[in-house]
Amino acid sequence: MLGYFAKTETPDDPDAPAAVRENTSYQGKFGYGADRYGMQVDHLLVERDFNPEVGFVRRDNFRRTFIEGRFSPRPSAIDAVRQFRFIGSVDYILTADQNLLETRTNQLAVQTEFESSDRLGVTLRDNYELLLDTFTPSGAEFDIPVGGYSFNDVEVAYSFGQQRRVSGGVTLLRGGYFGGNITTLSFRRGRIAVLPQMSIEPSFSLNWIDTPVGELRTTLAVTRINYAFNPRMFFSGLVQYNSAANSVSSNMRFRWEYSPGSEVFVVYSEDRDTETLRPNRFTDLRNRGFVVKFNRLFRF
Repeated sequence: MLGYFAKTETPDDPDAPAAVRENTSYQGKFGYGADRYGMQVDHLLVERDFNPEVGFVRRDNFRRTFIEGRFSPRPSAIDAVRQFRFIGSVDYILTADQNLLETRTNQLAVQTEFESSDRLGVTLRDNYELLLDTFTPSGAEFDIPVGGYSFNDVEVAYSFGQQRRVSGGVTLLRGGYFGGNITTLSFRRGRIAVLPQMSIEPSFSLNWIDTPVGELRTTLAVTRINYAFNPRMFFSGLVQYNSAANSVSSNMRFRWEYSPGSEVFVVYSEDRDTETLRPNRFTDLRNRGFVVKFNRLFRF
């Protein structure tokens, strides 16, 4: 259980006279997380003129209520199943000044954890989103109009246990998207143990979006290679392709702990524009960085 209450005063704010200033924020949260049963209740308010000065507020003028319940039995009659999880939740967000519904998500999830540590899950969602401003999906050349949108989606996910030589999770999502449809196929948290000291971590996400105002196809692919020369020397390299941003980026990092608590880091990063691949068959450099960091721990 946790909670807080805060109120701010900004005397030099010309847009909000002190008599009408809405500058309060508070939260109350309760959670119970036993193995068989679990629940969570959370209520958060951030008013329009709340200004902490120190730190930041990612969003203002909202009131959020979140309720979740979980039932997770361990069936003794099914040898292949370690645990079932049935989770239902409601996420409700209103504007703080007018109590206007902005976001509502009703969710029901059924998950099965097998004795092999593999997991299978199905999630049903009922969504509502109110757009007060036009919204442009990442990589799109069209805007979603202002208005209220109700849509549903279904997600099926299967993840392989981390103890396997090849692990990761495959997810397929199909449902509505702001008056249209969306289909997403993704592979996340992938890991291939090539050698005891070397692993490859691939992941990708494919999105197909169809709306009355336009269509969009996006691809995000990431591959990371990790190699440990010894317990104190490590190399990691990453390559990422993002079709929405028309970019291919890479990052290479070398770490050497030459003495306990003392390290050397060498980092090289690069970002390239892929729009010139067609028809020129080359990429334009956006930015490049090379950093060497050295630290030394002194003991007295």
